Amino acid sequence: MSERTLNLIKDNDIRWVDLRFTDTRGKEQHVSIPASCVDADFFEDGKMFDGSSIAGWKGINESDMILMPDDSTSIIDPFTDDATVILRCDIVEPSTMQGYERDPRSVAKRAEAYLASTGLGDTAFFGPEPEFFVFDDVKFKVEMQGASYAINSEEAAWASNDHFEEGNTGHRPGVKGGYFPVPPVDSLHDIRAAMCSAMEQMGLDVEVHHHEVGTAGQCEIGIRFNTLVAKADEVQILKYCVHNVAHAYGKTATFMPKPIVGDNGSGMHVHQSVSKD
Repeated sequence: MSERTLNLIKDNDIRWVDLRFTDTRGKEQHVSIPASCVDADFFEDGKMFDGSSIAGWKGINESDMILMPDDSTSIIDPFTDDATVILRCDIVEPSTMQGYERDPRSVAKRAEAYLASTGLGDTAFFGPEPEFFVFDDVKFKVEMQGASYAINSEEAAWASNDHFEEGNTGHRPGVKGGYFPVPPVDSLHDIRAAMCSAMEQMGLDVEVHHHEVGTAGQCEIGIRFNTLVAKADEVQILKYCVHNVAHAYGKTATFMPKPIVGDNGSGMHVHQSVSKD
């Protein structure tokens, strides 16, 4: 099937198609091709790429792999200057045309198929709650004489005595004091709202956003539960929106589990249910 993507391209004067996949470490990767190269055959043949350049995948002697696009996942990218459609892909072995064993999306598909085969349930729903920090400044170095990193946030508890050009208003949560305060203590409300708007543009059902417990800009955005593969795709969309909106505001978002010492780290609680038809 290719109708969804081809109609998006035609109806929106799309210039580029961005092929997305997830590596073994959970990071999203991409390659862009002209929209003029995408036709019905493209969804049968896929796009060859060098799997040896992806960490933990193939050796150079067997590097050829296939990006196989999933037509049902096509969405318009709200962040690009040129009109662009994003397509999520499975990684396929050219020799067997089966999903690659280290491709997270293929693993998720096999997990869903295994559940169905056991008879224990027909459908599993997952509702993850990703937490993240939004920082104002991030510095790091790894050099021959030493290594260091430093992060900063205007709303961090440690910034209470810092000098700012427009003055230090003192509105900031203390250590472990970030849960649910209204603005101006919650200085990231508008940024989270912009993140949620971008997510809705990309087809996500946003349910809630709020400041989290940690000082220094810890946040959470909740989106509606879904089946495993669909939900995993949606989490990558959520992260893409969070990173890019933060960048547009001149800030840095991170889903690292413990970027600061002495306050809450970021987790991802997952609600799960299994049902039989």
